[in-house]
Amino acid sequence: MNGALATWAHQVAEPELREPLPRRWAHSQGVARRAAELAEVLGDDADLLASAAVLHDVGYAPRLAVTGFHPLDGARFLRDIHAADERLMRLVANHSLALLEAEERGLRGVLEVEFPLLDDHRLVDALVYCDMTTTPDGQRTSVEARLAEIMDRYGADSVVGRFIRRASPEILAAVDRVEAALTAQPR
Repeated sequence: MNGALATWAHQVAEPELREPLPRRWAHSQGVARRAAELAEVLGDDADLLASAAVLHDVGYAPRLAVTGFHPLDGARFLRDIHAADERLMRLVANHSLALLEAEERGLRGVLEVEFPLLDDHRLVDALVYCDMTTTPDGQRTSVEARLAEIMDRYGADSVVGRFIRRASPEILAAVDRVEAALTAQPR
């Protein structure tokens, strides 16, 4: 179930991604579906996660790609154009261990100053889980298959490949923490 923030987020993301980047839009919608599965675990933060899920890759939109680093470009768009919720911007900016990729790109200091990482590790882990268990086409996948797909797509020696190698242990740990929370949830 989407709340008001998630409905707004969908309305913001769709025109930016649907036509110019249909595969990225399919992925974003799939990540949002994964977020809906975590609603009971996150309680009051479920709407925030659903919003971050659908917006996490908005910075790939051609008209928004200023730095070429989509987490930063997306968060700046949300801040500068939409005056979005601070926690939402910080989740988008830091999704899926973006600080490590920012470091590879020489942008870590900028990202940390403009959009500090949230202290709420449940939300950070939840967005990692949703992103890293969804294929580029929006389908459910294992985290291992997703990490392998990213490496295959970008290549081991690319900026993204180097980032994924560095981030993989923490990505796997975040997914494990979310899966443990789901398992502990009463049915």
